[in-house]
Amino acid sequence: MGRFVNERLIRLALEEDIGPGDVTTEGLVEPDLEARAVIVAKEPLVLAGLELAQEVFTTLDPATSFVTPFKDGDMVKRGDIVLEASGKLRVFLTGERTALNFFQRLSGIATYTRQFVEKTKGFSVRVTDTRKTTPGWRRLEKYAVKVGGADNHRFGLYDGILIKDNHITACGSISEAVKRARKTKGHLLCIEVEVTNLEEVKEALKNSVDIIMLDNMNLTGINKAVTLIDHRVLVEVSGGVSLESVAQLAATGVDIISIGALTHSARAVDMSMQLLK
Repeated sequence: MGRFVNERLIRLALEEDIGPGDVTTEGLVEPDLEARAVIVAKEPLVLAGLELAQEVFTTLDPATSFVTPFKDGDMVKRGDIVLEASGKLRVFLTGERTALNFFQRLSGIATYTRQFVEKTKGFSVRVTDTRKTTPGWRRLEKYAVKVGGADNHRFGLYDGILIKDNHITACGSISEAVKRARKTKGHLLCIEVEVTNLEEVKEALKNSVDIIMLDNMNLTGINKAVTLIDHRVLVEVSGGVSLESVAQLAATGVDIISIGALTHSARAVDMSMQLLK
C-alpha cells in the first residue's frame, strides 16, 4: 500500500469522524493517561490492513507503539490477539472506530478472496478482482485482494484497453473498435474485448486481440468458446461468479476468472478493540 494513499485516506477518515473534537472522550478522559489496548479477532479470518490500523493511531499520536506476532495474509483464529498497542488512552478511544473500519473491511476482502482461491486450487487459472471498488479505496481494496491470494486486474482506465459492450455500440462493431484502439494505444498496452456469444468470439479472434472476456456466458457457451479459441489468446470469464460456481468455471480451461464480488460484496469481518487494565 502506498504511504501517501494511506495518509490521505486516514486523515480524511479521522476528520470525518472527529470533526472539531471527540466530545465524549475529551470530556471523560484526562489527556495524559496511558493505556494498553488489543484488537481481537472474533471469527476466523485472513488479516489485511495491520499497518493501516497502526497508522490510524500514530496519526493521532506518533509515540503510540505496537506489538503483533502476525502479518498481513496470516489466517487467525477466533480469540487471537492480532495487535497490541501502548500509548495515550484518548488516542485509543478516539481512533478505535476508524482503525477497525479499515482493518475489518480489508480483512473481510482478504478472507473472502482466500475462499475463492481455495476453490480453484488444482486448476491453472488466475482469480482476479475488477474495478468495482469503493471510490477512493481502490488501492487498499486491491491490496487486500492480493493479500487474499488472488491477482489484480487493471487498476484503472489507464493501464489496459478493455473494449466493453458500450464501446462496441459506440464504434459500431468489434472490428472497428479494435481498429481505433490500435491507432492510439501504446506498445505496452494489451487489448481485451468483452464478448457475449460465439459470433463475437469469432470476430474478436479475427482481429487478433490479446484477451477475450466471456461476459455472463453459461457453462455450455464458455466450453464452446474455449474450444473455439484453442489457446490462441488468453480467455477471461466474468459476470456473476460465486463460490458455488467458481470451480466449475475454472474446470472449463479459462485462463482468468475476474470477480467483482471480491470487493463489492465482501462483508467486514468481526473484530473488536479492548482496553487492558
